[in-house]
Amino acid sequence: MRSIKTQIHKDTDTQRHFTLRLCNYAALRLFKKACCLVVLLSCCLLNSCGIYTFSGASIPAEAKTVSVQYFPNNAQLVNPLLSNALTNALNDIFVNQTTLLSVAQNGDLAIEGEITGYVTSPIAITGNQTAALNRLTVTVNVRFTNKYDESKNFEQKFSQYQDYPSGQDLNSVQDVLVETIIEDLCQDIFNKAVVNW
Repeated sequence: MRSIKTQIHKDTDTQRHFTLRLCNYAALRLFKKACCLVVLLSCCLLNSCGIYTFSGASIPAEAKTVSVQYFPNNAQLVNPLLSNALTNALNDIFVNQTTLLSVAQNGDLAIEGEITGYVTSPIAITGNQTAALNRLTVTVNVRFTNKYDESKNFEQKFSQYQDYPSGQDLNSVQDVLVETIIEDLCQDIFNKAVVNW
């Protein structure tokens, strides 16, 4: 009698394991189908709306190249390294944050412009009418052309600044200030050109 009960108990356990495995198998198949559906929908969205990158950039699917022309320095006060640094940094942000290839000219996305301002001015005046801080401001004029979506074309001025203690000479701090200003300018230009925020 005990052996019959043991056999029934074993059969019940086997049935439970089989049912559990069957449920797991069904759940796994359902999960795989859901993943395939998500991938398929993503592909459809990418093809219909353009290419999206981790940076949030929205670029037409047809666009493959970007060209950044040299930014001449037309400011009254000229930093001789600024033009090269800005041009290279702007090219780098488009290449590093998108799948676009850099070309010398006539890119599907094209950027050109000039540096129009490089100015230092006193701010934060103290009680005895002396400046506690000075501000370095860089202004650039940018023309952006999107070959596949003319509604995104623009010409706009962008400005960024950094403050520094008035007791410091600009020549001793401008390299660090300019590096930060260029990063901020490039991010602003990139966002305006290809990020729909």
